[in-house]
Amino acid sequence: MLTKRKIQISIAFVIGIVVLVNFISDKYFIRLDFTADQRYSLSDATKNILEDLYNPVTVTAYFSENLPPDIAKVRRDFRDLLVEYSTRSGGNLVYEFVNPGDDQQKLMEAQQNGISPLMINVREKDQMKQQRAFLGAVIQMGDRKEAIPFVRPGAAMEYELSSAIKKLSVVNKPKIALLQGYDEPTLGEIAQAHNKLQVMYDVESYRITDTTVIPSSYEALMIIAPMDSIPQSHLNQLDNYLNNGGKLLLALNRVDGDLQNARGVEINTGLESWLSRKGITVENKFLIDINCSNIMVQQQQAGFIMNTPVRFPYLPIISNFSDHPITEGLEQVLFPFASPLSFNPQDTSVYITPLAFSSNKSGTQGSTVFFDVMKQWSQSDFNLSNLPVAASLEKGDMRIVVFGDGDFIINGSGQNQQQLNEDNVNIFVNAIDWLADDTGLIQLRTKGVTGRPIDQSIEEGTKTLLKYINFLLPIIAIIAYGVFRFQLKRKLKNKLMNVDYA
Repeated sequence: MLTKRKIQISIAFVIGIVVLVNFISDKYFIRLDFTADQRYSLSDATKNILEDLYNPVTVTAYFSENLPPDIAKVRRDFRDLLVEYSTRSGGNLVYEFVNPGDDQQKLMEAQQNGISPLMINVREKDQMKQQRAFLGAVIQMGDRKEAIPFVRPGAAMEYELSSAIKKLSVVNKPKIALLQGYDEPTLGEIAQAHNKLQVMYDVESYRITDTTVIPSSYEALMIIAPMDSIPQSHLNQLDNYLNNGGKLLLALNRVDGDLQNARGVEINTGLESWLSRKGITVENKFLIDINCSNIMVQQQQAGFIMNTPVRFPYLPIISNFSDHPITEGLEQVLFPFASPLSFNPQDTSVYITPLAFSSNKSGTQGSTVFFDVMKQWSQSDFNLSNLPVAASLEKGDMRIVVFGDGDFIINGSGQNQQQLNEDNVNIFVNAIDWLADDTGLIQLRTKGVTGRPIDQSIEEGTKTLLKYINFLLPIIAIIAYGVFRFQLKRKLKNKLMNVDYA
């Protein structure tokens, strides 16, 4: 029998343990992270940013309450992230959560800070209705503010938060430039990439002339989809810039697809031979891939004109990447009318790394081709595999990143502007970060799940088998467990019935 004294000691001991655990957890935030991309662990880049804060940072998170479970999880994850940030910053980062609700003052405050409400679907009593919700945050340092209008489920929260803090705390941003003068897209036509680049860089347009020298103050130079020929004197300036430690991103269209006239043509600017002498050749061929995007084709069905999606192998979806900081964490990138790369370095000090590849069922077609959108493609059309479409080149301090397509990052302008796949922007901005930035934020941009599509090269029979396994396996497992429990209880019952209590 326990005495009253022993019971009191035991209770006091348990209370002491609880108090001690709470005290330790308040001082030290510990969480085990078993995710593949370590999305719940702070990166070294974030730790360095927080430890180097010279002014306090305030994060005001505008999140509605009583949200559906999948949306409420975003709020919990964001709060946990802020707890870690606060701990790591040594108290230099403080945060609060505000529920605007129906409070007009808080609603106005949120919207003035750049946080607008979203309409989300909520199921209630077997009915679907729309509910207004706030899912954003404002980061403030001194009198400067930066908004995260929408914290997306599954997004790279750490990148959004760390880059916002870095943007507020950075004093002198590195300069990068977009080359103009050869019928390239403007900064306005690469709007998504431009917006992300502005977080870390001062982005400018630049034109080469015969009387000027490319400024060495540019950490990197971007050349995207030029259409006009480039004079040799301008190519010589590029050489001088690179030889002095400059960095170059080159997204080159070697071929161009004209869907309105249903034909493809070759493009020559002078960059092709210039680049080939350095060891990378963008081939004057169209890459085709069984893993591709669709185009909409008008077809007549039952007397009506219908828009029907048709697979178009000239729009390859690239999901095969090498292990490199530029491509780490990427899921898939759409490269419309791309060309494969080949490598022929003459200089043994040149180091070339392929970055992205076509699928194991791909092929090529000549630069002059007429598109037949209704063509019945066969396996023999895709008799090649793993053709490189992007690569990096290093020689001493010189760095070049080459893409065999220049259209993958272009949004367009006016009514033709389109929203790009997120990984199209990520691979481009990652390349600039690898060329020009050493903060380590490059590793965070893709630290969120985007999509894991089924490989288009898998046979239909295999897809069907996987579908049924995915559907039936949980049911079979539950039935098997039920049978096991039933047998176990029956054995126990028989055993008890056979016990002699005499």
